[in-house]
Amino acid sequence: MHPTWIDTHCHLDAPEFAHDVDTVRAQARAAGVQHIVLPAVQVAHADAVRSLAHRHGDSYALGIHPLYTPQAADDDVEKLAQVLEQHRNDPHLVAIGEIGLDFFVPGLEAERQTRFFRQQLQLARRFDLPVILHVRRSADALLKGLRDLPVQGGIAHAFNGSLQQAQAFIARGFKLGFGGALSYERALQLRRLATELPLEALVLETDAPDMPPHWLYRTAAERSTGQPQGRNTPAELPYIAQVLADLRGLPLQALAQQIHANALQALPRLRGRTG
Repeated sequence: MHPTWIDTHCHLDAPEFAHDVDTVRAQARAAGVQHIVLPAVQVAHADAVRSLAHRHGDSYALGIHPLYTPQAADDDVEKLAQVLEQHRNDPHLVAIGEIGLDFFVPGLEAERQTRFFRQQLQLARRFDLPVILHVRRSADALLKGLRDLPVQGGIAHAFNGSLQQAQAFIARGFKLGFGGALSYERALQLRRLATELPLEALVLETDAPDMPPHWLYRTAAERSTGQPQGRNTPAELPYIAQVLADLRGLPLQALAQQIHANALQALPRLRGRTG
């Protein structure tokens, strides 16, 4: 039987897909990617991710990404609340996200990010939705927010923290998202995590068009000679899954079944939308 997959994090509304999004989605489906979760990164993107999710039978999340907090208006969380209220009964709406903290990108104001993060945790509690978390050099601060404002769980996207931090997220009901970064042989800590953590704690994602797997990546030197950077798409997910299966010494079909169940656990509204 051909394994089927849920890409739990993909930005199909990104400009990189504007000219061929329907083709990209069809190619992913042909590759076995049965379902995609499309997280918004700002309030202005809510309509775009919702319409794409409806058009392709996929799901979406609504939130304000930490990298977008500098340009976000102070009342954007209130606007987000209004959109969530308007669509709270939409079965395609599965989470609050992408929200979180980013202490890697320079020039972002930690206090402003934290305020938006905590306000959106309040929305997750109000609307009883899981959250999709952006975690970059911020795991401990995120965990503190989750201790203060517990939510029903969700996904720590693109997780790359310590084993102890991973276990703390799992204890709070979170699954950990792994994607193209797993495919790099030098990603030793990440590969160790993906191998040693309980399989029940993992979900797969592409973060397309970001986070290209190694077979799409071009160095600056290669790009300078005219080799284009390969575009990451959700059709790469089965290949990323094969990397994980090889790392864990598992048959691909067995991995697919467990990873599918994990995604439904992390985002319970997916249950009625995927096989």
